[in-house]
Amino acid sequence: MGMSHLFGGCYNNKVCLVTGHTGFKGSWLVFWLKKMGAKVVGYALEPENQPNHFSLLDKEYTSTIGDVLDEKQLQEVIHRHKPEIIFHLAAQSLVRYSYQHPLDTFRTNIIGTTNVFETARKSDSVKAIVNITSDKCYENKEWIWGYRENDAMGGHDPYSASKGCAELVTNSYEKSFFNTGQKLLASARAGNVIGGGDWCNDRLVPDLVRAASRGEKCQIRNPLATRPWQHVLEPLSGYLLLGWRLLQNKKSFSGGWNFGPDLNSNLTVQEVVNEAKRNWMSVEVAIDENENVHHEANLLMLDCSKSNKLLKWNPVWDFEKTMTRTILWYKDFYEKEQLRTEDDFNEYIFDAKEKRLVWT
Repeated sequence: MGMSHLFGGCYNNKVCLVTGHTGFKGSWLVFWLKKMGAKVVGYALEPENQPNHFSLLDKEYTSTIGDVLDEKQLQEVIHRHKPEIIFHLAAQSLVRYSYQHPLDTFRTNIIGTTNVFETARKSDSVKAIVNITSDKCYENKEWIWGYRENDAMGGHDPYSASKGCAELVTNSYEKSFFNTGQKLLASARAGNVIGGGDWCNDRLVPDLVRAASRGEKCQIRNPLATRPWQHVLEPLSGYLLLGWRLLQNKKSFSGGWNFGPDLNSNLTVQEVVNEAKRNWMSVEVAIDENENVHHEANLLMLDCSKSNKLLKWNPVWDFEKTMTRTILWYKDFYEKEQLRTEDDFNEYIFDAKEKRLVWT
């Protein structure tokens, strides 16, 4: 089906820079942008895991291997390709890794983000920047309602703290440099994202399917921890919708935005495991009883009222369909060596059109 009309056709022939395009979310975003006719430029480190979604997809776009900490190379890429919009996804994105490598985490997520903003500020071509952070940017008080965009930034672990800092940097640049209407900057905060093609370590679904493919039990921590689970295409639709409004030079869409699932998709780790097993009987788990583990939040939810009402953004798939599509993606990959990325994408777009969402 034709896709160039999505988001008002604004991405057709548009030069879009995606940092972190070799990562899980970045590879899906590039796939979507290419389907809409965008001229994609990717900038990221080599993928860390094998296999990885980036390597499984075609590379009919400009892919540059580079570090967001390398300001000179980043400037050269932007000067050469002249993107009109930047989606900044490059980050160190793992909580447990951040305990082991806090300096790397802070450098990448704070200084790397600042480098992207600074190079964009000096560019004549860039009109819009969508900075992707995390729901973990909020100071987590373990309360039972979702965090809103005006709640305090914070973070117990180095990863969460780095994302809170990145939000403060975003707010500073937005107020200091991107407030004239010539360039617009927004930040997007998503919940726990799942979907086919994620093989990062220390993430629940990748750990489950890796173990299932080997006929092993997966060690899980905190089975009662509650998170907002959503398919990767859900927040991407929010990022693209936000980018569309910024490219229309609508200053009111600057600032922070939450993109999370409906409240009934805020579920425990154990509930996710149960649903995974329903779709693939090879999934087996054992509880990791190690008491010498680092702190992890037990309860974290997002309030997406602002995105729902002002952006007219809403999720497409419920938790059951999200898990079914996700687990079957891996099951077919391991058992049949088939890639379901395009099938999942087409079904998501079809279901979004059925719901008559504004971006369709």
